[in-house]
Amino acid sequence: MKKIAVILSGCGNRDGSEIQETMSVLLAINRMGMQYVCFAPEMNFEAVDYLSGLKTKEERNVLTESARMVRGQVKALNLYKVEDFDALVFPGGMGAALNLSDFGTKGEDMEVNVEIRKAIERTYELHKPIAAICIAPVILAKVLGKNGICLTFGKECEASKVAEKLGARHIKSGATEVVVDRKHKILTTPAYMVAENISQIFEGGNNIIKELKTFLD
Repeated sequence: MKKIAVILSGCGNRDGSEIQETMSVLLAINRMGMQYVCFAPEMNFEAVDYLSGLKTKEERNVLTESARMVRGQVKALNLYKVEDFDALVFPGGMGAALNLSDFGTKGEDMEVNVEIRKAIERTYELHKPIAAICIAPVILAKVLGKNGICLTFGKECEASKVAEKLGARHIKSGATEVVVDRKHKILTTPAYMVAENISQIFEGGNNIIKELKTFLD
């Protein structure tokens, strides 16, 4: 059975992994006869009040918050061994831009969490596919943009401009479409960067895992 590592960044779209996007890929992985294992970095972040949209000054832990979403079935990222998995997946949500990287506060001057960078670089070196959803492709742009990877955020936006400055090629796409860079084994779909409803999210999640599976068959 093929094993897919899914990297989480918390619980919820404002300061962690987008829940609907995460569930869409986990469901698709399971339905396609593959196994997923979730990982998250063990680090603290400042939580957001989801009603007001304002930061609460309350510190929470990314690993602990990620566990909320997947019934406790998540491991610390430092336990991730690339050699044990067939592919790597990053759901979207602002956690990708605030916890896995600091794109959300620094823009083009962003840096990527050291453990996340190592996971991406090693997966790429071993020619294993990497999928990213919504805002998460900006992380791939930072780490792999120098290789000229193709990716999508759906439409032109701040993230797409930064990605292109980093060497990546941005391709416009619809909410449920998947941009597949077969040369570099990079798959991306825009999800809530352009999506309007949950049905599009689950269709896009299914589509990106279906395309990912073609690299593994």
